[in-house]
Amino acid sequence: MTDFEFEWLDGGGITAAGGFKACGLYAGLKRNKKDLALIFSERPGTAAGVFTTNRVKGAPVLISMPRVRAGRLQALIINSGNANTCNGPGGIEDALEMGRVTAAALDIPEETVLVASTGVIGQRLPLDKITEAVPRAVALLSTEGGLDAAEAIMTTDTVPKQAALRFRAEPDGPVVTIGGIAKGSGMIHPNMATMMAFITTDAAVEAPLLQEALRHAVDRSFHMISVDGDTSTNDMVVVVANGWSGARPLAPGSAAYGRFVQALTAVCVRLARAIARDGEGATRLLEVRIKGAPSEEDARLAARAVISSSLVKTAVFGNDANWGRIICAAGYSGAVFNPDRFDVYLGDLQVAGDGRGLDFDEERASRILARDPVVVTVDFHDGDGEARAWGCDFSYDYVRINANYRT
Repeated sequence: MTDFEFEWLDGGGITAAGGFKACGLYAGLKRNKKDLALIFSERPGTAAGVFTTNRVKGAPVLISMPRVRAGRLQALIINSGNANTCNGPGGIEDALEMGRVTAAALDIPEETVLVASTGVIGQRLPLDKITEAVPRAVALLSTEGGLDAAEAIMTTDTVPKQAALRFRAEPDGPVVTIGGIAKGSGMIHPNMATMMAFITTDAAVEAPLLQEALRHAVDRSFHMISVDGDTSTNDMVVVVANGWSGARPLAPGSAAYGRFVQALTAVCVRLARAIARDGEGATRLLEVRIKGAPSEEDARLAARAVISSSLVKTAVFGNDANWGRIICAAGYSGAVFNPDRFDVYLGDLQVAGDGRGLDFDEERASRILARDPVVVTVDFHDGDGEARAWGCDFSYDYVRINANYRT
């Protein structure tokens, strides 16, 4: 819940914020689907990012991390269909060339271009197809190109993912907009997974403060989703702020900065939920709410464990009100709680109380589990800590999709 008003923009995405353009096109990396996206700010912006924790990192991640740490970006070039990972020195050179060609076409410094790739690991990037397509991408840049960009970064995603909102950081100040796109469907797990999110804002935020805001937002959104427990090699969440709105630069600890953090978190949560709902083979979104925990960290640990549990996910798919799997996952999560005091709810139906099972209507419980989303609430009655996490059910289609991903 926010303490100020913001407005969601229907169909808004990466170009909703002022001064940003984008496009998505077919470059030939995939079969007859858009596979190259370009995002461009008309002026250089400050930047912040969070990257995969996997020890194996794709070449684009390795070259983009220091560029984001430098705190200045103006363009983002992203391909799908090939991860450019585990390709040795040649992969690094391909990623660098991808950035060089983009910088030259846009006439901007090379170090202000972020490079990202997603797709199959261990296959050399068909660089010639990308370099041939970059000039076409530059010519296609427009404020209407956000959806095309969202489609171009998809892999096994079934729908594009975008979100945007606007608000006033200061009551009498100009309107500020935050928009973003994301991709992800499988290999999704807390602490970065096979997912990417690119966010733009026309707020004015210095890079260190923007990094602080993004870390807060990611910890409550992308780090609170799981599809299958796998963390991949190319994940990143990056935000660029170009100050186009004319709003005053945000000051640390100010009310305006607090509103910006809330708005950025809201955009990240909406994108994260969309990724979880689009989990490979998923039929329903699973939302787990933990409350009454000794601390927020305890609540986060428990929520993440429950949405990551394969046994919980299969029970949801089968409409089986097996609440024991829920509390079992909370129990091994590392969260502190009293096992004699918890309550468990499926939707508004209480199925456990004071650490024990209750008599409940199994048919009603089954109907609740057939809804989308499925909401599970666990109350520890041991403090004020709260957290939410999002996942999905495990269906037969998850195995089918991943058995044929490469072939």
